[in-house]
Amino acid sequence: MTSFQEALRAYRGEGGSRDAFFAKVDGALAAERTPPARLMHMLDEANAEKPFPPDIYSAIRRRIEHTARTRFDAEPGTAFEPRRDETRLHAAPDFPPPLPPRMTNKASTASTASTVGAGGDASGPTSGHATQVLTDVDQMKGVGDTLNNRFVLEECLGIGGMGTVYKALDLRKLEASDRRPYVAIKVLNLQFRGNPKSLIALQREARKAQQLAHRNIVTVYDFDRDGAVVYLTMEYLSGQPLSRILRTPNFKGMPFSEVFPIFRGMATALAYAHERGFVHCDFKPANVFMTDASEVKVIDFGIARVIQRPEEETEATVFDPGSLGALTPAYASPEMLEHREPDPRDDIYALGCITYELLTGKHPFDRVPATQARSAGMKPQRPEGLGNKQWKAIRAALAFEREARTPSVAQLLDEISEERPAAADKTKTTNARARKGGLGALAVAVAAVALAGGAYYVAKHRTAGNRESAPVAVAPTPAPTPERPAITPALPAAPAPTLTMAAVTPVLASVPCSALVASVHDQTVDVQGFVSEKYGLARLKSALGRVPGVKTTNFGVQQVADDKCDLLKVLGPYWSANRQSGRPASVHTRSNQTRLTEGDPLIVELMTPAFDSYVNVDYFMLDGSAVHLLPNERSRDNQAPPGYTATIGTMGDWVVGKPFGSEMIALIVAPAPLFDATRPDSEPKPQYLRALDKRLAALTARYGREHVAVDLSQITTQPKR
Repeated sequence: MTSFQEALRAYRGEGGSRDAFFAKVDGALAAERTPPARLMHMLDEANAEKPFPPDIYSAIRRRIEHTARTRFDAEPGTAFEPRRDETRLHAAPDFPPPLPPRMTNKASTASTASTVGAGGDASGPTSGHATQVLTDVDQMKGVGDTLNNRFVLEECLGIGGMGTVYKALDLRKLEASDRRPYVAIKVLNLQFRGNPKSLIALQREARKAQQLAHRNIVTVYDFDRDGAVVYLTMEYLSGQPLSRILRTPNFKGMPFSEVFPIFRGMATALAYAHERGFVHCDFKPANVFMTDASEVKVIDFGIARVIQRPEEETEATVFDPGSLGALTPAYASPEMLEHREPDPRDDIYALGCITYELLTGKHPFDRVPATQARSAGMKPQRPEGLGNKQWKAIRAALAFEREARTPSVAQLLDEISEERPAAADKTKTTNARARKGGLGALAVAVAAVALAGGAYYVAKHRTAGNRESAPVAVAPTPAPTPERPAITPALPAAPAPTLTMAAVTPVLASVPCSALVASVHDQTVDVQGFVSEKYGLARLKSALGRVPGVKTTNFGVQQVADDKCDLLKVLGPYWSANRQSGRPASVHTRSNQTRLTEGDPLIVELMTPAFDSYVNVDYFMLDGSAVHLLPNERSRDNQAPPGYTATIGTMGDWVVGKPFGSEMIALIVAPAPLFDATRPDSEPKPQYLRALDKRLAALTARYGREHVAVDLSQITTQPKR
């Protein structure tokens, strides 16, 4: 039987019929037991590698959605990828979590310090958001279908986080002999429609977009519904999205002169929206459309949120489209990923990423989410041929900290204007002056050197016609007198030693009880990671200060107690390799909160690396035990597709209690299960670390170090004041 992946690879757009291709897809979907979310990811991977025609992509996606619906009642949910969550909006379901011994469950009236509390049945807690599930009567629409007996869907133009966009024939316009009878229609994805707030989201999108009447923003007409199908109508544009241009084979970037008109169109659209109190919140290449007339159109203000103003109450206090989770990690600012209130500077970060990609053909941080790129100390490389002024402006737009980012799009537009770089202007002026004085640039340079040295030189230069001219005599420097003492020529300064990672690495490797990674640039070394309190940051700074070429050290290093040394010894090397890989797995608390107070819920967010994996989350406690949050006796399914995100503990399943101090959360991702059998929910840390060390070594030997990823997050708990 052909697998789903094999069926996708079989399509080449030539040879064979589409009917035969879809027969293979349908057969594979009927036989496979792969979760629909994984199937969607397989489809997106295949499409990224070699794009399908939009109508083919849309048809396959509809078949997967249909599979999700028909399997819903027959197959109960699993711990990591519940079937029921396939029809919910969030791709990252809540886990059925176990309870750390010192934590209490809000739903339970009793828990002890030595046992795992009961937090519900084996199916886990019910998510508090987007729990409405679609029924079999819900409809799917695609190419060839008609909405409200008026709009005929003729072609799939693209698929985004909120919905699928079609070119549609408006029969009313056709009857009226309108010269432009086509509109674009965005139909909510089946998964998105499972959220009860989706209709509100689309209505707000239509209303907000109607307020944004600008030549660089797509015109939105109205929204409506046909049964369970909700859709938005807008102007039909002939052209292609910017994302298609960027993923063109062998695209290596454009000259600045070609990028600037595109940048200006994007910037003026965002500036206009920001002035009216709207942040796009999902600005990315797929939401920038290039028309056949070379016009730039920004589309999909679907999750734009009203910027909060202290003096007025806005609709964001009633309905927050950001809660729908529709953002694109590669272009989202760190603040967006941390669920902070929207700000125009979030769009500026995305605009900086897109502009950099247009110039170089590459994402500035290799498509790594901003929070992970920040933790890994990633820095964008300067595009070739870009002037100092333009590079400074783009680099400021890409700042990870909101306060360091360019404050407004208008300022960014001014700073990245097409003016010639200052260095080029200076060279041009110097050459012009040289020509005016009758000397070529070479003669001017030679004369300057001669005078500086106090000697007598005769400089020959060539004229514009390349003919040798008469020698130019340069008078010797006058002899020194008491009034005019001799000037001793300054000796050139010794060049500063070059700072290299080869010199920094052995210093970091010699630090006991640590897990450290570094990056170097100019005469600065940036260090991230963990070091023992006994060794201390001052000693680490002193050791790095002795490295040749180091002038400045920047630390993002946390100090850990000595009881964490055994943990760092086993997991530290894998943590370092994960951070240095550029595509790290990550684990952290909600909003990166590292200090929790008694009674606070523990909410953990994680992301897997770019390969199919088994996810393990462990909580290392002050009492010397290791609590297995995933997998455990009640949550055994821990498989995840590449780049998978999840949030656990959102229902207040874990609440901070005694004892208080510093503890560690560990994410361990491997290409195979860590252990053959499920381990007890809690066990002594030394016993677990010995077994873990042995198993990780075996997995590394078999699959390679790059397929074992670890991330660590230290939190500090404190009693109520």
